[in-house]
Amino acid sequence: MKKLDVVTFGEAMAMFMANHPGSLHEVNQFTRELAGAETNVAIGLARLGLGSGWASKVGNDAFGKFIMNRLQNENVNIDHVLLDNMYPTGFQLKSMVVEGDPEVQYFRKGSAASHLTVEDFNEEYFTAAKHLHMTGIPLAISTSARAFAKHALTTMKKNGRKVSLDPNLRPTLWASQEEMVKEINEAAFQADYVLPGLAEGEILTGFKNPRDIASFYLDKGVELVVIKLGPAGAFYKTATEEGTVLGFPVEKVVDTVGAGDGFAVGVISGLLEGLSIHDAVMRGNAIGSLAVQSPGDNDGYPTKEQLKKYIDNKLQGVN
Repeated sequence: MKKLDVVTFGEAMAMFMANHPGSLHEVNQFTRELAGAETNVAIGLARLGLGSGWASKVGNDAFGKFIMNRLQNENVNIDHVLLDNMYPTGFQLKSMVVEGDPEVQYFRKGSAASHLTVEDFNEEYFTAAKHLHMTGIPLAISTSARAFAKHALTTMKKNGRKVSLDPNLRPTLWASQEEMVKEINEAAFQADYVLPGLAEGEILTGFKNPRDIASFYLDKGVELVVIKLGPAGAFYKTATEEGTVLGFPVEKVVDTVGAGDGFAVGVISGLLEGLSIHDAVMRGNAIGSLAVQSPGDNDGYPTKEQLKKYIDNKLQGVN
C-alpha cells in the first residue's frame, strides 16, 4: 500500500464555469473544471510536493472519468476511487462575477458519492496516511456517506493519526440547522485541528469572539483551532499559545471559492513539515490570498517554489 502524507474523501463534481458575466440562465458558454472541497485540498497538497490521496465514488460516466483523469494529472492518488455503474457523477454551474461570490447551482442529488457506505471504506488505504483531512460536506450529503465519514474519523483516531476538520457548512444540504450543528460538532470534538470560518464558528458555538469559539473546541479536547477571518487573516489558539496572523492583501478578488480549502492546504502542509503554528497559519493565509485571485476553485494554488517566492515578496513589500 502506497504511503501517503494526507488522505481525504468526499464528493467531487464536474463544474461548468460561465465564460462571461450574467445570470446562469442567460449564459451560453461554459468551461468545464473540477469542483469539490476535498479534491481542492488534495490537489493543493500534491502541488506542494506532499503525497495526497482522495477516496470516493464517482459514476462510470464522462464526468467521473474527467475527475479521475484530472486528479491523476495533479499527482493525487486515486487508488480508492470507486466507479459506480448505477449512480451518476454530480455537476454544478458557476456564474462569473465582477466581484464578490458567484452564483452556484448544484445537480448532485442521488450522485454516486452520496451512495458511499461504510462497506466502501478501505482501512489499509486510509491508515497508510499520516493525516486525515475531512470537511462537513460528506456528513451532509446522505446518511450512508455520513456513516462512512464517521467511520473514517474514528478509524484514523484509533490508529493514532492526526485529523483536521474544516466545517465547510452547507445549510441547504441539511434537514435543519440543529442537525448540522450537532453532527459537525460531534465530529469536530474528535478532531485534532478544527478550521472554521468566523461566521461558521458563530453558528456552531453561539459565540462571536474568535477566542471564545476556539475555547469551545479546546475544552472538548481539540488540540488546535484556527479561525479564518477573511482578508484580515486568521486567529489560532491551543492550550498554551494563541495569536492573530495578518492576511495578505490582494489588489483584485476574482473568485472567493476555494480560498478556505487553500487555507487548509497551507495549515496542514505547514504543520506536517514542522513549521510553527504561526508560520503554518501564515502559509494558509498566503495560499488563500492566491486562490481568490484566480477564477477556478484551485487554479491559484501554488507549487512550493511559487509559494516561497510569493511569501518572501509579500514580507519584503514587493507585489
